[in-house]
Amino acid sequence: MADQAVDTDGTKVSSAGRRPAAGSAPTEGQFLGRTRELKELRVDIERAGLDTLAGRKTPRARVLLIAGRPGSGRTALAEELARQVAGSYPDGVLRARLTEPDGTPVPTERTARELLRTLELPAPAGAAADDLSEAVREALATRRVLLLLDDAADAEQVDALLPDTPECLVVAVSGGPLTGIADVRPCTLGGLDTKSALELLDRFTGSVRITVDPLAAEGLVEECAGQPAALRLAGGWLAARPTSAVADLAKQLRTEGDESTPLGRVFHLVYTALSATAARILRLLSLAPAGLIDPHTASALAGCSVDTARAALDDFVGFGLVRPIESRLPQYEVPGCLLPLLRSLAESQDRPAELQLARARMLERTVRLLVSCRAITETDNAPAREKLAALPRELRFPTPRAAEDWLRIRQPALLAAARLAVADGELDTLARRLMAALVRAMVAHFGTRAAAPELYGIHRLVLDVAERRGLPREKAAALLNLADLDAQTGRTADALARYRAALDAGREANDPYATGRAMESVGGAHQELGDHDRAADWYGRALAQRLARDERVDAARLYGRIATAHTYAGRYGEALRNWRAAVTGHRRNGDVPAQARALSELARVQEYAGRPEESLRTCHEAVEWARRAEDHRLQAALQLRLADTLDRLGDPAAAGLHRKAAERMLGDELPESATAVEGTEDTEQGANACEIRSTSVED
Repeated sequence: MADQAVDTDGTKVSSAGRRPAAGSAPTEGQFLGRTRELKELRVDIERAGLDTLAGRKTPRARVLLIAGRPGSGRTALAEELARQVAGSYPDGVLRARLTEPDGTPVPTERTARELLRTLELPAPAGAAADDLSEAVREALATRRVLLLLDDAADAEQVDALLPDTPECLVVAVSGGPLTGIADVRPCTLGGLDTKSALELLDRFTGSVRITVDPLAAEGLVEECAGQPAALRLAGGWLAARPTSAVADLAKQLRTEGDESTPLGRVFHLVYTALSATAARILRLLSLAPAGLIDPHTASALAGCSVDTARAALDDFVGFGLVRPIESRLPQYEVPGCLLPLLRSLAESQDRPAELQLARARMLERTVRLLVSCRAITETDNAPAREKLAALPRELRFPTPRAAEDWLRIRQPALLAAARLAVADGELDTLARRLMAALVRAMVAHFGTRAAAPELYGIHRLVLDVAERRGLPREKAAALLNLADLDAQTGRTADALARYRAALDAGREANDPYATGRAMESVGGAHQELGDHDRAADWYGRALAQRLARDERVDAARLYGRIATAHTYAGRYGEALRNWRAAVTGHRRNGDVPAQARALSELARVQEYAGRPEESLRTCHEAVEWARRAEDHRLQAALQLRLADTLDRLGDPAAAGLHRKAAERMLGDELPESATAVEGTEDTEQGANACEIRSTSVED
């Protein structure tokens, strides 16, 4: 059957219980009823606003408000309206949900970031909510889009995202009026009309039981108050009992009494018909992060096998208790209107210790899946292969691509799990392990730069736990990671403050890695801010620590960073002394490529210092070491530098020979290659200083 009916929160389900993925637009022929409301809303789009009547151009997008209780079909109406008018908005329909399943408002920062990602626009890690909101408004100012904001908690959430152009349309879904947004007339929903409600039941029960006793069917609609969510559950109950008459269900609902809502009465009837095992699984689904469930989550929550959980979820779909999400992986969600009922049951029928144990099982399963997700990318690593082999078969991914798909699809639930685990406060050890595993998996599959916005949020959660538990080592790690991301997005002053705080935490933890890393990063921040004297001082402190610990590789690199700071400050004598120390250190360490690059930088500073003959000799030496390192780009750049120096020394013939040598190495690519190599030593040091360090908790 191609037609689809209204689901418990107003989205659509097919007769088989399938529904479009959250955020996808329904297709024509799926919607039931609401003809009058749709007509009013479409008229309201063209209605002249107060600004227009006053002779002024409307400064912002028109806002249409659809208000109704959860389960009233409010989201379905918004989606149908969007489908009908989408042709007038050629730049598409954007969707965002503004309230978590537990009723917590979604931070504007997160919503704006998701919208920017949908628009394929950058959303810098750690950017403030106001900056991200402004970026969304700027992006929409040149587009003609329909913005559907579902489950808005208050007017401020909508106002923060409201486009500053009348060419866009905003459709907001809320439980009531959004006081504070001008010129908004709510479309308030009640129950479905009787004809549409009967058609909805027909799609679950078939036409025979409806037409054989139409009065009983109308009585059932009345008992459900025409509410789509209640009708959906009633249809599922009847579909599971093909021999039961509609009148039987209506009678049972009347005997339930009037102490609860129609939805509550139908839900109670469906719930009590479940087996004890299925009822327990259903109750525990209320603990799923973001209301998103897959068979592994249900299995871990209930402490049953994955197959048992999968079968239970399929049964729940038939009853309308959960709905499947269109995805390459089996994934479900609990309708928002049912979550309060499930939570109430869990709190009354399960002991707090049992609920906490269920959460712990779920987090432990998630950690193991993340470990497996990361390990599949390291099949050439023996410890990773052993770790993967030790996992049960159902926790392994067949290929790295399958692992990446799982991580990408489950990312909203994984991030929500991290937030909930930290907010819980009683599962901090598991929360720390989860965040460490999540960081490593995301970096392995997406890369640090692509995952930076999500990593920033995770590191802030790590910092919260570290401060709450008094863990200075993990506090230092979190601060370093946050500061690195601040530095990469141009917030150098913020990064400097966090590097200093990380230094204090590292000293408190007596962690030499954290303190050395923090001192070097403080120097890098000062250098970025143009304070080269302080940069050289902080690099010197970091160098002293490295020398005291006999960390020769880092010490050689730090000599180069100190030399760079002195070069920028015009202190060429100090710069030359430190570059020579860097060359010596790299030679003792046997690092031929680093020695060649350091010699190249030494020759450049000698040129700055007015010593062309010395620069010429050093350049020749650097060419030889670059040849040994098989670094053809560096060799070509050095040949060009030799040519320039020889020109200044009055030997154009020799200069021409070196230019031809460079051309033979890189051909037409030569000038760009030479430019790219300039400052190679400093660039490499910066990358080393800003490496992302995960939390210190091991998998």
